Amino acid sequence: MAGTGVFEEIFDGEVYKYYADGEWKKSASGKSVAIINPTTRKTQYKVQACTQEEVNKVMDLAKSAQKAWAKTPLWKRAELLHKAAALLKEHKVPIAECLVKEIAKPAKDSVTEVVRSGDLISYTAEEGVRILGEGKFLVSDSFPGNERTKYCLTSKVPLGVVLAIPPFNYPVNLAVSKIGPALIAGNSLVLKPPTQGAVSCLHMVHCFHLAGFPKGLINCVTGKGSEIGDFLTMHPGVNCISFTGGDTGISISKKAGMIPLQMELGGKDACIVLEDADLELVASNIIKGGFSYSGQRCTAIKVVLVMESVADALVEKVKEKVAKLKVGPPEENSDITPVVTESSANFIEGLVVDAKEKGATFCQQYKREGNLIWPLLLDNVRPDMRIAWEEPFGPVLPVIRINSVEEGIHHCNASNFGLQGCVFTKDINKAILISDAMETGTVQINSAPARGPDHFPFQGLKDSGIGSQGVTNSINLMVKVKTTVINLPGPSYTMG
Repeated sequence: MAGTGVFEEIFDGEVYKYYADGEWKKSASGKSVAIINPTTRKTQYKVQACTQEEVNKVMDLAKSAQKAWAKTPLWKRAELLHKAAALLKEHKVPIAECLVKEIAKPAKDSVTEVVRSGDLISYTAEEGVRILGEGKFLVSDSFPGNERTKYCLTSKVPLGVVLAIPPFNYPVNLAVSKIGPALIAGNSLVLKPPTQGAVSCLHMVHCFHLAGFPKGLINCVTGKGSEIGDFLTMHPGVNCISFTGGDTGISISKKAGMIPLQMELGGKDACIVLEDADLELVASNIIKGGFSYSGQRCTAIKVVLVMESVADALVEKVKEKVAKLKVGPPEENSDITPVVTESSANFIEGLVVDAKEKGATFCQQYKREGNLIWPLLLDNVRPDMRIAWEEPFGPVLPVIRINSVEEGIHHCNASNFGLQGCVFTKDINKAILISDAMETGTVQINSAPARGPDHFPFQGLKDSGIGSQGVTNSINLMVKVKTTVINLPGPSYTMG
């Protein structure tokens, strides 16, 4: 169970502790933040409400620990990461339990997230050794007008302190996707978990603690964003920010200053369906892409743009599959579980009401109980409806009927988002042309959008983000190039 056994020291019986200097601590504030179970809508856990003074101490500890960590051999860094990965997998059950109760993720998917996270850490350790184990050697006479009088040696060195802020929907996986690259690259880390998902993160951090990482290298502070959010992101001790979440990231990017940023801020992922598409394949992918984890994924299909000639047939196939989705609590491995907060459910309902008032066709009756919203397919959606443009982050999917491929591309590109998209057709030439025209970070051909496998590049355009994720890209973001030039007294040519 959560907070027991090897995890007993992270919990004082009422409130989960925060992690700093290799120890689990209570905040001097004496205050806590409640985490509401989305299913019961009652307080499930409490975490420490850390103060700005405690954040300052954590930053000092991280800065000091990083100096020593940067001198730790790559193989040793990788060895500790492999230990953390093994511990994470070993303790997948209590961590998955937290995911079920904090964010209402189905039980089987919660276990999968933890195991996937362990695999990601191990892969990062191996990839980091390869990437960081190689430097570059340049000679001056490769540039016009120069003799070979200079040897240039380049290497990759750590940035310093990385601030990692994961989202509620993948609090473990998207935390380790930042932690692993930061640590293998020689950085220290301060983790600010989301409120919903904080206890899952604290259990994950304890696995790194048990692995034997140096004190002060990894820190995890919990608290209210209104009190420590801006203080963290604007802190002068932070040398890099990796953030996944909503439009808060836009505010962070404006305030952060001259440091590297890695931002993934959501999307309105379009699914373009051509006349020659395999409609059974499309329907299956719409269910997977639009409704898995109740649509609470940045890479969920958020709008279907289907050619008018096949729209009726596709809508019927999707309706049949929606009817088979199991709705209920996450403990029962339901397909559709409660959305994360009541405010999220209210926002989704607002989009539904707007669509109804403006004449969308409801393929199912709208139904809601608390945070639980039944899956809903909206046909004949028009561009004047909010659902055509806004990201619901819930199990509601709009269908817009189009008369040309150009119309579909135009709608996709008119969005302020540009994370992912997908196109379904049997004509690979058309697929490539459409992919090239779509203003998104990734286009999936004949499959729903997805973040992964975790070593694939993952990035967004426009308001969907800055920089690129994926193991290799994340490691490269969290290092800087250091150059040493050897000046020779005269030209020297090998074997010359």
